[in-house]
Amino acid sequence: MAEVLLFHHAQGLTSGVRDFADTLRGAGHTVHVPDLYDGHVFDDLESGLAYADEVGFGTVMGRGRATVEQLPEGLVYAGFSLGVLPAQLLTQTRPGARGALFFESCVPPAEFDTPWPQGVPVQVHGMESDPLFAGEGDLDAARALVEETPHAELFLYPGDQHLFADPSLASYVPEAAELLKERTLAFLATIR
Repeated sequence: MAEVLLFHHAQGLTSGVRDFADTLRGAGHTVHVPDLYDGHVFDDLESGLAYADEVGFGTVMGRGRATVEQLPEGLVYAGFSLGVLPAQLLTQTRPGARGALFFESCVPPAEFDTPWPQGVPVQVHGMESDPLFAGEGDLDAARALVEETPHAELFLYPGDQHLFADPSLASYVPEAAELLKERTLAFLATIR
């Protein structure tokens, strides 16, 4: 079974993110879900992003980095949207990553001044017409990552919702979220 470090999205550690972690735990995986927002949860994406901007994205990233101090190497790093930033940073810079799961975001690997780690599998999931994922460069970054990484997969879902996999939000799309969950569990089942 895999050990996963899962980072929440810009609206905070919602009940939907907690439920997703519980689903992974139900499949036998160990899942750590740190709160990068010190208990703040926001009703809309704009407020959550404003909070991240207020405290500083560097601070949020630093909180993500700090979570691994007491954790072993050999983790799968996962994140929803904003949470992909610390997940991808740690995948690329902390030795021993076993895999990565990026939901609704992806950053060009060159952003972290180190190439994608050899042999580390990754899945990227997003909606094909999501203005944040498809319209702000994340989809292009995901396609480039898949092109240059042997064990990388990109899954595009029909629709235009951001944060479509969080059942506690109005943007939730059940069919796409279920498929994302199935693909995530299949991916984690391959991690040794």
